[in-house]
Amino acid sequence: MVRELRDKTSAPMMECKKALVEAGGNAAKARSSCGSDSATKRPGLRHHCGRGVVAVHITQDAKTGAIVEVNCETDFVAQTRTS
Repeated sequence: MVRELRDKTSAPMMECKKALVEAGGNAAKARSSCGSDSATKRPGLRHHCGRGVVAVHITQDAKTGAIVEVNCETDFVAQTRTS
């Protein structure tokens, strides 16, 4: 049940377990008490995305282009690139 609740809400495992215990095993009640907005309830869990990659592509006729920025939390992820 914890796994199912976690998959639906993206909440941490212990938060899902606590919500299920408080709801007496009722998944609907537990889902309303722990959700994907749980990170915004606790300001200490905000993640800072200080790393990332910027990619630029311009077509051969130079009429169309795109700039994409992808941010991440760690330098390790920022350095992992696939073409």
